[in-house]
Amino acid sequence: MASDKEYLDYILEQLSETEGITCRAMMGEYIIYCRGKVIGGIYDNRFLVKPVKSAAALMPEAEKELPYEGAKEMLLVENIENKDFLRELIEAIYNELPEPKKKAKKQ
Repeated sequence: MASDKEYLDYILEQLSETEGITCRAMMGEYIIYCRGKVIGGIYDNRFLVKPVKSAAALMPEAEKELPYEGAKEMLLVENIENKDFLRELIEAIYNELPEPKKKAKKQ
């Protein structure tokens, strides 16, 4: 089941106070980026984030869910109404993730 554009728009509005949020559609779902780093995505109308230590610490009761069959587990964000919490969560995840690898230029 693909995610609804309306749900994506709602999540993006909730993340609007976090600097550098972008998204990209991929196979009916949406990948969420923060300043170029993948922090999570929208899968089957669920907002899932990478299960890094800081995210687990901020959401100790979070359910681990599969975004799609064969993928690694991610953490379900249930507190999507609280923009301050979401900003804190995304910033913590961003700070913990490595810088994206530079793509090699084709010659």
